[in-house]
Amino acid sequence: MEKRDRAKTDASSGGVGAGNGFDRRTLLRAGVFVAGIAGIGSGIAQAAESIGADAPDWMKTPGRSFSTYGMPSKWQEKVQRTIAALPGRPGTGTSRTPLHLLEGTITPNGLHFERHHNGVPDIDPSRHELVIHGLVKRPLAFSVETLMRYPMESQIHFVECSGNSGSFNQPQPQQTTAGGLNGLLSCSEWTGVRLATLLGEAELNREAKWVVAEGADAAAMSRSVPLEKCLDDAMIALFQNGEAIRPEQGYPMRLLLPGFEGNMNVKWLRRLKVMEQPVNARDETSHYTELMPNGKARQYMFLQGVKSAIIKPSFGMNMKGPGFYEISGLAWSGSGRISKVEVSTDGGKGWAPAALTAPVLSKALTRFRLAWQWDGRPSILMSRATDEKGAVQPTRSAWVSQYAPIQFYHFNGIQGWRIEADGTVKHVYV
Repeated sequence: MEKRDRAKTDASSGGVGAGNGFDRRTLLRAGVFVAGIAGIGSGIAQAAESIGADAPDWMKTPGRSFSTYGMPSKWQEKVQRTIAALPGRPGTGTSRTPLHLLEGTITPNGLHFERHHNGVPDIDPSRHELVIHGLVKRPLAFSVETLMRYPMESQIHFVECSGNSGSFNQPQPQQTTAGGLNGLLSCSEWTGVRLATLLGEAELNREAKWVVAEGADAAAMSRSVPLEKCLDDAMIALFQNGEAIRPEQGYPMRLLLPGFEGNMNVKWLRRLKVMEQPVNARDETSHYTELMPNGKARQYMFLQGVKSAIIKPSFGMNMKGPGFYEISGLAWSGSGRISKVEVSTDGGKGWAPAALTAPVLSKALTRFRLAWQWDGRPSILMSRATDEKGAVQPTRSAWVSQYAPIQFYHFNGIQGWRIEADGTVKHVYV
């Protein structure tokens, strides 16, 4: 299976750019890269011979000493989250991951998106406990120190707010960056204890079907989770990308429900109450529901649908004239692995398979890439993802037609960027 998947992934790297353009091998045979290297080769040699006389300042003096915690270069100070807080309520709102300024699939801890309902609590881990009670034979309380002694596992998964890409329900496309449109999405390596292990110790009653998770923030954020999910791949996450989860991500512990909408991954987790029915908490009735054309709302739509977005090029990344470019983006699905991503450069008339960068993991971000030779004519770039269950990313119009006009949760429609002849990139509906 591993060899077959790798072969499938590698094979797609030779695809022809849809609409206009050539694959990477064609560009290499044409000498595009060789010519570029030859043009600067003499300059490199001359610079190498002049070290000392014309060396840059950082080669003339010793660099700074060690630091106790590494920080990004000052030249990367613009790589920051963008914050949207409610007026008068600085702790309520979001901050978005700048996807357009990042590479790969793992989000740095300091750039993971945030969604808070009443600010970030400052929790003393020595006084924090996770209580499991309700329809169990043995109510239990776990301190952070106790959980640290349990067997742990690490899994790479995305977390996506169900309101991510919500502006796509607007009549006109929002002119903002790929991160501005899709930045309520991040992916990390999470390490912690399987929730099934703890529930097993508590000994579930026969009537148990749901678990209500409650956070220790000032909003007491609560969500109802199907017991089936809790016994499957749910985790009490204590670490993110190798370090303790940061306060804005739920320190000292959070619930991780791979593939489920972000709000259900309750942060600052303090209580799990096992119940027979969902509790209909505030944040699963007044929010995170899907309003239908008949005025009714669908509840408990947990899974994040199959989705993709082209990140480069995108708004704010003007093209520097005709020539070779790499189209790159992210794809993900709450149902499992991404099986393929197709890219169009002509507004959907033709599609070509993109290369999927390994590893392609279940319920994790997958990076896709496609070589493209832009001829300078106006073009519309689109991507379409398919997951291992066979689900295909819908068009925006198909997604919008299902719901009432103001519904914005769980958008996963196809997105588009129009490249003008002068190289400017605009967000368009396709």
